Amino acid sequence: MARSLPARLVVGSVFGLLVATGAYAHHGWSWAEAEQMELSGTIRAISMAPPHPTLRVETENDGIWRVELGNPRLTERSGFVEGVAKVGDPIVALGNRSLDQNEKRMKAVRITVAGKVYDIYPERIQTN
Repeated sequence: MARSLPARLVVGSVFGLLVATGAYAHHGWSWAEAEQMELSGTIRAISMAPPHPTLRVETENDGIWRVELGNPRLTERSGFVEGVAKVGDPIVALGNRSLDQNEKRMKAVRITVAGKVYDIYPERIQTN
């Protein structure tokens, strides 16, 4: 049975709004604190997959954190490409922590892996 044009428009509009809202929420920084923090640990997993490459970082006292990098192209421009880091490498991540203190998640603006610095978002770095 065919849907009427108004019903299809409503369904399409709702779907479009959901997609746009999700994309905005995902790509913005509104979920993160304004103040930056430093996280030190060991890389336990690396994913270079879109929409954002991520690292799982184990800290000595606080367990496993999810460290999100920039979109794949931005991350690549920083020099952080597949193969430059491996599981077991030491890492220091500078970035903005999730507003949800129960969530061990940060958006990194700079990472230092085995002594090599990668500025993911150089314009957002608040300290050198």
